[in-house]
Amino acid sequence: VLGLKFPNLFGRAEKVTFQFSYGTKETSYGLSFFKPQPGNFERNFSVNLYKVTGQFPWSSLRETDRGISTEFNFPVWKTNHTLKWEGVWRELGCLARTASFSVREESGHSLKSSLSHAMVIDSRNSSILPRQGALLKINQELAGYTGGDVRFLKEDFEFQLNKQLLWDSVIFKRYFGSWSEEVNNGWFYLGGPTSVRGFSMYSIGPQSEGDYLGGEAYWAGGLHLYTPLPFRPGQGGFGDLFRTHFFLNAGNLCNLNYGDGPKAHLQKLAEYIRWSYGTGIVLRLGNIARLELNYCFPMGVQSGDRICDGVQFGAGIRFL
Repeated sequence: VLGLKFPNLFGRAEKVTFQFSYGTKETSYGLSFFKPQPGNFERNFSVNLYKVTGQFPWSSLRETDRGISTEFNFPVWKTNHTLKWEGVWRELGCLARTASFSVREESGHSLKSSLSHAMVIDSRNSSILPRQGALLKINQELAGYTGGDVRFLKEDFEFQLNKQLLWDSVIFKRYFGSWSEEVNNGWFYLGGPTSVRGFSMYSIGPQSEGDYLGGEAYWAGGLHLYTPLPFRPGQGGFGDLFRTHFFLNAGNLCNLNYGDGPKAHLQKLAEYIRWSYGTGIVLRLGNIARLELNYCFPMGVQSGDRICDGVQFGAGIRFL
């Protein structure tokens, strides 16, 4: 990762940032301009230019996105809001000659122009490994009505509740839910070390010839218990970055028939629930990210699902 920052460029707290990153499966670079309102840093405006190239072996896809986005962030009482417009030129290709016909149908170029709104209420004391507080995030995205050839309406929400117990233990509940209509290149995916643990990365739900295609709706929930390491080694220092982790995850992903109505949709989402449980160790990397090493027991496995029965490693910012 290579980054350059030019803070306070014009003397009014503006910031210009350039970042380049190279990885085995993703390469990206971007240029952004950030401008806060004088005297109110939480009310700000930003413009971003970027290019991202990534590989998605679970779907046999290679994707290149070239885009521009503008964001306006502002607080309203105890909530924070983000209004965003994004224009993306998306190119999809096959990773292998063995890619399924369904994946080949999605290949090619497309243009997405979307408007989105996000509302966040966050009282957590940490975004990576909180000990107390709650989070509610609701997001809507509408594409196709401001140009482009991709059309969809997406709704998703996230709720998280953290409660500190005796002996420095924390119980943690988290729920996700999303649905989309008239999807084109806007699928949801489920499964993996940061999602429903015990399953391989994004390897739950509809598939074709071994390629996972995603779905139009999903839900996922998790119940976790975090405790200090046994016998508290390194207490007051490096040992406090580690936590013992016990978890129970569940979720489902599917496609919907929008002529059936909400009751039929809920029934379909309640069918063939995948779930897992296990234990492991969590390492907090400051307020940047966290690492997990878990021993997982996947349950409710359906035909075609790929599982990770046993040790599973995960790294990221956002976990179920």
